[in-house]
Amino acid sequence: MNAHGNASAVHDLDNPPDGREVTTAVEVLRLLAEPTRLRLMWALGADDELDVATLTDRVGVSRQLVSQHLARLRLTGLVVARRVGRRQLYRSRGSHVRALALEALSLAQHRLGAVDGERYE
Repeated sequence: MNAHGNASAVHDLDNPPDGREVTTAVEVLRLLAEPTRLRLMWALGADDELDVATLTDRVGVSRQLVSQHLARLRLTGLVVARRVGRRQLYRSRGSHVRALALEALSLAQHRLGAVDGERYE
């Protein structure tokens, strides 16, 4: 696959990522390493557009906190917004970041299952 293509791995052991790619990946991971932002990326499906009130309900934190984190995600280009009347609708810029959030949450479920006695793979 190529860097512009699918969700498949772009790099292998014969073609390691360059410094800019690693730096950018670390920045994205840092952004998602905050519980509210991870929940927001989970809530924002690839095709969903949600307003702050809906996101507040889904994420379970205050409206002000949701707005602050959405602003940060917008500044970094992970979330885009469009105005419809008086409402601002937000969506994930693409499926890659949401997939990363879902993978992290899936890994957490597996690890927690391993802690609870299930096999961790």
